[in-house]
Amino acid sequence: MLGRPEYRRALVFCGLIGVPVALIAFWFLVAVHQLEQLIWTDWPKDLGWEKAPWWWALPLLTPAGVVVGVVAARFPGRGGHVPAGGLHSGGVTRRALPGVLIAALVGLPLGAVLGPEAPLIAMGGGLALLLARVARAPETEASTALLSAAGAAAAVSALFGNPIVGAVLLIEVAGVGGPQLFAVMLPALLASGVGDLIFTGFVHWTGLETGSLDIGLPKPPPLDWADVLWAVVLAPALAFLIHWAFVGGRFAARFVAARTVRNTTLCALAAAVCVTLYAVATGRSPAEAALSGESTLSDLAHDPHAWPVGALIAVLAFKGLAYALCLGSLRGGPVFPALFLGGAAGVLLAPLPGLGLVPAMAVGMAASVTAALRLPVSSVVLVVLLLGNVDTVALVVLAAVGSFVLVQLLPQGPALPAMGEQPADRAAH
Repeated sequence: MLGRPEYRRALVFCGLIGVPVALIAFWFLVAVHQLEQLIWTDWPKDLGWEKAPWWWALPLLTPAGVVVGVVAARFPGRGGHVPAGGLHSGGVTRRALPGVLIAALVGLPLGAVLGPEAPLIAMGGGLALLLARVARAPETEASTALLSAAGAAAAVSALFGNPIVGAVLLIEVAGVGGPQLFAVMLPALLASGVGDLIFTGFVHWTGLETGSLDIGLPKPPPLDWADVLWAVVLAPALAFLIHWAFVGGRFAARFVAARTVRNTTLCALAAAVCVTLYAVATGRSPAEAALSGESTLSDLAHDPHAWPVGALIAVLAFKGLAYALCLGSLRGGPVFPALFLGGAAGVLLAPLPGLGLVPAMAVGMAASVTAALRLPVSSVVLVVLLLGNVDTVALVVLAAVGSFVLVQLLPQGPALPAMGEQPADRAAH
């Protein structure tokens, strides 16, 4: 294939496309972050509050629901894929870009419990096709798929700050290799995790060295059998909970499809009520239960003792409910809320005998994000990158594989409306 001139030209063109796509993705992420900071931190302080008051989400998420509902009902592409269906790399055309941007730039900063990764993938793919049209590149089915995947990878790599995550994620999202990919990768992933456990155990027990790629980073406490046993028990339980949040999101999506604008607004209002109940029950900022949880996860990891048990239980319950509602009604990605919920569950469960904070968060995040994405390899790569160490990789692999197997066996809930399907309120007219 590398010997074919057209493939080499496509390779160069994809590399060139990555430059403007990454720049636009960067400014998109900056805009989302700055708007979140302005709305949820700066405005409350400017108005005299130390933090956002308990009712803050109600006047924010409600108009967000109205705007996203109008986009989903009236704009080409319906603002992007419904998040309850997971991540998708195709189906968003050039004409859908305005709707994707409006839904994301309104819904995410105003408190949608979703991340920016799905809009970035849609935006990257759409921008790549737009640039190809401007450059008058030949448009074939194969070239369109190639350029769309390249643009999506460039955009999502800007979010995760790592090209490996972007490449692996798009390989799994695009389904390269078909069902056979998972048939081969899943046993290989599990075997490599078990092999790493055995290898690490023998090095620890015997004290013998075989050579290492360790470069001297700080290490968590050595893994033991208690960590492994807890991973086997806790990963399916957490995956079960995240899975049912997605099933709830599918029911919400079917409810929204009946009367798009009205019901999207109702779901957003219900999510705002969940956020409000969290703030009332805990006396903490409603921002902890709203938004994607990306910055809150960092705060949680750096100072887990600042979160009492009651606050952890409340954020799991209320943010989990708001997550399910947003998955079926608003627009965004499922990754970061799942990571946060898994991390919060890990902090809550860390005091279990023989577990500890780092292994608990590793298991929680791996199980939750795998249940959300159904992409075990991408989930492992992402969680290992976030943890910043290789000592918990075996636990991450075991949790991801256990989570993936379980959610494939559970009922998947109702089917989602197709991207091109007209909502019922439009079809009636």
